[in-house]
Amino acid sequence: MSNVESLTERTMARQNGIVQPLLTDLYQITMAYAYWKSGKVNDVAVFDLFFRNNPFQGEFTIFAGLEECLKFLENFHYSDSDIEYLKQTLPENIEPEFFVYLRNLTCKDVKLSAIEEGSVVFPRVPLLRVEGPLIITQLLETTLLNLVNFASLMATNAARYRMVAGKYVKLLEFGLRRAQGPDGGLSASKYSYIGGFDGTSNVLAGKMFDIPVKGTHAHSFVTSFSTLADLPAAALAHADTRAAVELLPPALAWRARLAAVLDLSPDEASDGEVAAFVSYAVAFPTGFLALVDTYDVKRYYIRATPPPNGHPPDSNCGSNRRPSPHPYGYDTVERTLRSGLLNFCAVALALNDCGYRAVGIRIDSGDLAYLSVLARETFGKISKVFNVPWFDKLTIVASNDINEETILSLNEQGHQIDCFGIGTHLVTCQRQPALGCVYKLVEINGQPRIKLSQDVGKVTIPGHKEAYRLFGADGHALIDLLQRSSEPAPEVGQKVLCRHPFQESKRAYVIPSKVEHLYQVYWNDGRICINPKPLSEVRQRVQSSLKTLRQDIKRNLNPTPYKVAVSDDLYNFIHDLWLQNAPIGELS
Repeated sequence: MSNVESLTERTMARQNGIVQPLLTDLYQITMAYAYWKSGKVNDVAVFDLFFRNNPFQGEFTIFAGLEECLKFLENFHYSDSDIEYLKQTLPENIEPEFFVYLRNLTCKDVKLSAIEEGSVVFPRVPLLRVEGPLIITQLLETTLLNLVNFASLMATNAARYRMVAGKYVKLLEFGLRRAQGPDGGLSASKYSYIGGFDGTSNVLAGKMFDIPVKGTHAHSFVTSFSTLADLPAAALAHADTRAAVELLPPALAWRARLAAVLDLSPDEASDGEVAAFVSYAVAFPTGFLALVDTYDVKRYYIRATPPPNGHPPDSNCGSNRRPSPHPYGYDTVERTLRSGLLNFCAVALALNDCGYRAVGIRIDSGDLAYLSVLARETFGKISKVFNVPWFDKLTIVASNDINEETILSLNEQGHQIDCFGIGTHLVTCQRQPALGCVYKLVEINGQPRIKLSQDVGKVTIPGHKEAYRLFGADGHALIDLLQRSSEPAPEVGQKVLCRHPFQESKRAYVIPSKVEHLYQVYWNDGRICINPKPLSEVRQRVQSSLKTLRQDIKRNLNPTPYKVAVSDDLYNFIHDLWLQNAPIGELS
């Protein structure tokens, strides 16, 4: 068995069962019947799948979904139950022979060329080129669009988060509960990982796609404990001696010692919370990461001098404002410090006495920048006072409805967060819910086809084309060039005239230092020609591809547009065909 066949068998077994020929729009099947009825069974078509605008007000997109497209082509067939359903659904005048034709239809005569999955891509450059019999290539349209649209949008969204967070901060996808259904949740987990996230909370996605799975506990776990009496047993084995150790007494002892060092009162810390933390630490002594803001419900003011009106000034300040010493002598202290952080540190030091190292904390509300700095300072102080060197390296995870702008703001505030858990804004792509890929006929039986529109942006680029990425002298990608497949490929060091497809005056010569042919044949003669790469390699491809772009193209605010051009030959071809097909008006 070949490597391709072996990989195909492994990946096909994991294909979503919903992805099948009936996952399409009805008009694809009605068109197929009209083609069949008109005797166009042997017509050969070329379709381009592309998008017109980059998402999220950016200037790049990440191409994803290719592996799923190949699985779909591999498994394409109409089952007996599919045929029976179509017989009941389509009009009664459909000839029975058409259903026999559908029952025997496969993708053996289809050829699919594509850009490598995980590559940066740009508007108008086809991501997929689909060639083959008109009927089958038409029937593939909706499903291929479905498989590419959200995948590419999701990978792009994740890549943007990766860039704003920086390479040293971890990103976790926490969006399953907010995703658009189970399929949306699985796709979001898969393609956020491709885009640069480090893990997911989605256990099924971890199993299916071999993505690292991460998670700790929720507020409900903490609030399920009210008093110390709610913890009847809390013993764990010492890491070295394996002797049973009750964790609660040393945790309470450490809480008292820490309160003195941190100038806090242990009486203000929640006993139910420390019981919950001890319970979780006993269950996961090597993975103790606690949610510390369960009781972050109000501010406490330490009076130094009376305020002029007898009330704590600024007492209505929201939790998203950074606390600071007040001019009237009131210092704002978060309950997170007085309870959650104090209890965590106490349990972490008790664990340390038993030979275990805690992982860190998660903050899910409040002023994330301020609280992360406060936590880091607390960890550092404890590390020095009690000679626990690793303590100041504890992980700080932040969640709470985070988006790109949140991270950029936190960066400006000098946060001390090591990891962001991101859900709703990531998995639902709230800034832009759809990429808008289209699937257009560009050639039939060797004859080019063009779609004309009063909106020039919707005019298609006709014919069978190749795409090349030309690199400048600085090693960065400079321009993507579309040209007719009959033209010779651009060469390094040779001057190339690059033209805007529709604006005559926009043109420039390029002398490329490197030329990259963007298309490879992934499916032909009824089989996969190139192994689908593991997600880890596609993930690496995203980052290496992004590095080929200049920083001004990738920046968050007012990025520089990346240029997509056509060759001089293709420019003239487009406009000749446009004139041939455009109707001539008549004035009277």
